[in-house]
Amino acid sequence: APTRDWTDRETLLPSASRRSFWLDRAIWEIPTFENVETFVERLVRAEVLTHDPLISAAFSMEPPTIPERTLRHRFLRATGQTQTHIRQFERARQAADLLAQGETIPDVMFRLGYYDQPHLTRSLKRFIGTTPAQHVAETFAAR
Repeated sequence: APTRDWTDRETLLPSASRRSFWLDRAIWEIPTFENVETFVERLVRAEVLTHDPLISAAFSMEPPTIPERTLRHRFLRATGQTQTHIRQFERARQAADLLAQGETIPDVMFRLGYYDQPHLTRSLKRFIGTTPAQHVAETFAAR
C-alpha cells in the first residue's frame, strides 16, 4: 500500500509477545531508540520499505534532477513526511548523539544551529521524547 495510506493512521498489528509483533508472516521486535536503525534496515531487506534514489539524493543535498515541486510530492509519497520534518528529526537525533558523547548543551545548540535552549529542548522532547538534561542523565545513568 502507498505510504499515504498509512500516514496518520493507526494500524494494529498482532502481538507475538510483549516486545514483538507480527508483520508479513514474520515476528518483529518493537524498536527502541537504540536499535531503530537496525529495525529500518531489516524492513528494507524484507522489502516492507523501498528505496527511492531521488530521496537519497535529497538527503545528501545533491541538486535534484527533477523540479522541486515533483521532489516534494515524491518525498511525501515515499516517506509520509516532509523533507523539513525529517531534517528536524535528524538534527534532534544528532543532538541526542552529541549529548550522549558528553558535549555540553550550549555547544550542541551552537553546533547544530538551534536558536536557543528552549528551541533545542522542544525539538528533543518532540522527536526523542526527552529534554536535553533528561537525555544526558539517562545516558550517564546507563553507563
